[in-house]
Amino acid sequence: MNIWQRMTAAPGRRPSTEQRRNLRIIVVEGIPATIIANLLGGPILTAYLLYLGASSAEVGLVMALPPLANLVQIMVAYYMQRFDNRRLLLFYFGSSHRLLWVATGFIPFVVADSYQIGVFIVLYALSFIMASSSGVFWSSLVADIVPSLVRGRYFGIRNMILWAAASLSLIIGGQILDSMKEGTGFVVLYAISAVCMVWNAVELWRYPNPPFQKSGETGKAGLFLKPLRDRAYIKATLFISLFILIQNIVVPLFSYVMLDVMKISYRQVTAITSVQMIVMMISYYYWGNLNARFATKTLMLWCLPIIGAACVLWAGLELLPALLVLTLVHILLGIGLGGYNLLAFNFMIGDTPKADRPMYVAMFSALTGITGFIGPLIGGMIYKKLETWPLWVASYGVSAAAGVLLLVLALLLGPVILKAPRRNAEDMEGQQPIG
Repeated sequence: MNIWQRMTAAPGRRPSTEQRRNLRIIVVEGIPATIIANLLGGPILTAYLLYLGASSAEVGLVMALPPLANLVQIMVAYYMQRFDNRRLLLFYFGSSHRLLWVATGFIPFVVADSYQIGVFIVLYALSFIMASSSGVFWSSLVADIVPSLVRGRYFGIRNMILWAAASLSLIIGGQILDSMKEGTGFVVLYAISAVCMVWNAVELWRYPNPPFQKSGETGKAGLFLKPLRDRAYIKATLFISLFILIQNIVVPLFSYVMLDVMKISYRQVTAITSVQMIVMMISYYYWGNLNARFATKTLMLWCLPIIGAACVLWAGLELLPALLVLTLVHILLGIGLGGYNLLAFNFMIGDTPKADRPMYVAMFSALTGITGFIGPLIGGMIYKKLETWPLWVASYGVSAAAGVLLLVLALLLGPVILKAPRRNAEDMEGQQPIG
């Protein structure tokens, strides 16, 4: 049985040819999207912002924009009830997202120096509004396309493949920046991303368009309030949102600390981040297999403390060589974030009523998006204030303190919140329970 059959095979069933084709499209489409995200995002995004002259507060603001853009998903989830062709809207919003992001590469050539950061923020914000809009349609489509019995295994393998592409592209991106003049290096990265943008658009157009089961709620208030009335769902969502608030004060700014505070080279930073991605790539496979055996919330209780421990480990800079400590930090972070990314998605699509899933997904994204937005803003302001403080505070003090808070949340409050009673099976497509 080949990899596509293994990804789609449920117990006692052989995957159909059409099913394998659709699952293949979802994987292949993610490859160019992942390459763009890693050639223009992560530590390379931080490097580009510093190249344009951004301050730590401006870097924090940019890092906060993607989660803030998730607020638009609530309105998109409401209005999508009026449309049947989810594939067309996925194609429009997904292609627009990457087109606007690639367009930021023209800023040094067409925008005066004093306006470059402002223009970047506007284009980047619009790009991620489009990305968040496309995410509603994508999650709704793939939830219908991927058999519920194999979602954990399938997305574990899919994410492993995509993060292999992410690791390779980040390593290559770092080498390009280090081996060329800074401006020339960014031109090459944006040119590669433009090619991947076209490839991704073609793959988005190839998605299937299964029938859309719409919500039975007829009133606007009922549609919006249904997720909020689900106590088990909303308690877990609020807890995760609080965790993300503290996490995002430091984690999105790890690259800033390494590049601007510790003065580590592009090549070393991208190499360290690549280690994280390789670990994430491997961990996706194992988290996916574990998700076939254990409930999603149970696995959340396992992965969240790992993220907190990764932040605490920054304190090791006081005793051990910096590159060793940073590599260990990013190994732990890769394991923890690999679990969280997979499990959060499975939580959104695996424990929600099919007809109301878009609004559940949108509500989760909006609430976590608000805290995800506030976190980097706070982090950026903190690092701005620390410019006159002893170097150790900015180097590892803030990260370690945030890690302690994350461990307290994960180990003390997490078991209380995430140990929710099992939900009724009604309208749940026979999926495994989450709590």
